[in-house]
Amino acid sequence: METDTSGQRPSDPRPRDEETPTREEEDIVPPTELAIPEIEQEHLREEEERERLNEEAFRRAEEQGARLSEVAVPAPVERRPSHREPWATLESAESRVSGPPPSVISSAVPLSEFATKLYTVSYLIFFSIFGALARIGLEALTYYPGAPVTTGVLWANVGGCLLMGFFAEDRNIFREEWGQQQNTEKHGNGFSSKENQGGTSPENNLKLHKAVKKSIPLYVGLTTGFCGSFTSFSSFMGDVFLALSNDLPNPNTGSILPRNGGYGFMAVVAIILYTISLSLSSLGFGAHLAVALDRFTPTLPFIVTRRIIDRSMVVLGFGCWLGAVFLAIWPPDRHNGIDQNWRGRAVFATVFAPLGCLLRYYVSLFLNARIPAFPLGTFTVNMLGTMILGMCFDLKHAASVVAVPASTTAFSVGRLTGCQVLNGVLDGFCGCTTTVSTWIAELYSLELRHAYRYGLLTIGLALSFLVVIMGSMRWTVGFAVPVC
Repeated sequence: METDTSGQRPSDPRPRDEETPTREEEDIVPPTELAIPEIEQEHLREEEERERLNEEAFRRAEEQGARLSEVAVPAPVERRPSHREPWATLESAESRVSGPPPSVISSAVPLSEFATKLYTVSYLIFFSIFGALARIGLEALTYYPGAPVTTGVLWANVGGCLLMGFFAEDRNIFREEWGQQQNTEKHGNGFSSKENQGGTSPENNLKLHKAVKKSIPLYVGLTTGFCGSFTSFSSFMGDVFLALSNDLPNPNTGSILPRNGGYGFMAVVAIILYTISLSLSSLGFGAHLAVALDRFTPTLPFIVTRRIIDRSMVVLGFGCWLGAVFLAIWPPDRHNGIDQNWRGRAVFATVFAPLGCLLRYYVSLFLNARIPAFPLGTFTVNMLGTMILGMCFDLKHAASVVAVPASTTAFSVGRLTGCQVLNGVLDGFCGCTTTVSTWIAELYSLELRHAYRYGLLTIGLALSFLVVIMGSMRWTVGFAVPVC
């Protein structure tokens, strides 16, 4: 038997399994948790813990503000980094917020839940009074001969939506939040944070900031108090019905001219379209204005806000309200014979404005979170305020109540006072109970089909209520001339 003298090892006739690793593959060991250095494991644990704390803080802030539409408005615009050249990115708002989430610094001011609620109510009272006065004044300024738009409340609704968009998008005024400050360094064109050590993304930082500021009393006062009272859904729908019935006052003509019913339908569509369109546009413009003024917007120090402004607002809020009540009870002298018709438009409006604002605040707080796709709280207060406006309008134009009787032009002081009180309810209570700024922000944020359903149902039901309440009097006995 011959042997192999070539010194070569005979080949193994067994086929090698394809899944059997070769010697080189055996040398490559897949990494395991034991192969990760201890320092890196500690860093990963810290990062996970940081993300967990941020998520909990974001969730708590969302639970506090989600039920209140005025303060739960999403960002009207998205701040996305520019995808153009690198120098263009430097001008974007996103480039100035990058880094870890805010590091919590314990505030030296003890926070009391009762004090926070008291401050919130005080801000609502104070800003509702000035919101109602601003709306009344703007209506008077925009009602003049030759005016292109004869519905004065339009410009109040536009202005309130603009401010709502600005406050919702702004991130500098309440940067310190509840005494929490960001480890940021001020540069020439904005804020840029220090080195990012495994923190969250800038988008999450902005969402966290916008969620936290919704619970700050001053922010609630500016949005729910001023913007919500500056705008009025009931006055808007009242103008819609008056356009339908051909009773809308026109400064260009001394008397209302008769017209065909088809023109009334066209007037209704026109008022609804230009009010909603301009309000939606002003909401976005307010957000764009906040982005444009980002580098110039100052920051309110938390210590100053909590110790000085919040405490002062308790005196100012309740003091202004009490002063309005005293001014309504003991009006100024009229011995000089001057017709001071501002009393019915201003004084009584400031008396009833805080009541409407507080009602809207607590109803929205209780109902808005029940149906996410349909803000029930805002819908309820808008319908309630619209119905009360219709009833007060009927009483104001009823000859048997406070209007001027057809048989004589004389009227008593009691009729004048009653008419002024009804004016105060119309402009103060109904105007501050209903809101357009929140309604527009909700239409902006809801899904398309939900937004159309919510908007059409709100307008259709409100107009139906006014047709029944005001129309039953208008098309039977008619509207008499009010004494004020």
